Amino acid sequence: MYRFLLTPRWWAINVFLLLSIPFCVFMGSWQLGRFEDRVDNHREAEAQVADAKKDTPRPLDDLLPVTKATSGKQATATGRYDTQLLVPGRSLDDKDGYYVLTLLRTDTGRALPVVRGWLPGEPDPAKAPAPPAGEVTVTGALQASETPGSNGVSARSGLPQGQTAAISAASLINLVPYDVYDAWVTLNDGDSGMTAVPATAPGGTGLDLKAFQNLGYTAEWFAFVGFVIFMWFRLFRREVELARDAELGIAPTDVAAESTESAGSADSVTEREPSSTSGV
Repeated sequence: MYRFLLTPRWWAINVFLLLSIPFCVFMGSWQLGRFEDRVDNHREAEAQVADAKKDTPRPLDDLLPVTKATSGKQATATGRYDTQLLVPGRSLDDKDGYYVLTLLRTDTGRALPVVRGWLPGEPDPAKAPAPPAGEVTVTGALQASETPGSNGVSARSGLPQGQTAAISAASLINLVPYDVYDAWVTLNDGDSGMTAVPATAPGGTGLDLKAFQNLGYTAEWFAFVGFVIFMWFRLFRREVELARDAELGIAPTDVAAESTESAGSADSVTEREPSSTSGV
């Protein structure tokens, strides 16, 4: 009955089965490993940000350019506050609000974007506390410039005057007449009663869409293993049924003919029933 397994067709089917299952398992395991790596990177990045608060602050220029190693490090800079902007659409503790961003003019001729704090509600310049006058020294967590459209940063344009969607040199250079550092600092303590904005992990280390795509691909590869086995079993059962019918002398054409004759007999009976009833 099982001689069909020795045919070239079934040799090809079995070889495909034996090759596809380990391949799918390997790919699923690889995608799962990628997801676990991203989870580990996320945890390490969060731990780095938490540990960086304990570090001794270093001059800003010593930490530039911002990398994964320097992101979140404590930086210090001295200068005078200048232009103040509001950054709408920023949530904190599940509350909608905005950042108060003030540019610190340093002796280098460039300005450092400083997030002095967060306020709830819609952006309102009248509610944003004015920056301290005179020379000040700020200390906070160093952050890389934001990229509009990623990590929750809005990419919309046409904001009212005095607002910016992203904290980046590329965005701010169009709003002020001087050079801007390609980085920004969030103060450890909110200025003038505002809520301090916590530092975030470096870009590319969070549980973003790519991480969950890896998890989805993992499920797909393992699901494909089950699909391959299921299809092989269906083909095998069909071949067994055909082999059993052949041993009983029942050809596929005979089965089809019997089905047709049965259907024809049923139609004939249905046609005769009204005439019999009418005769009564």
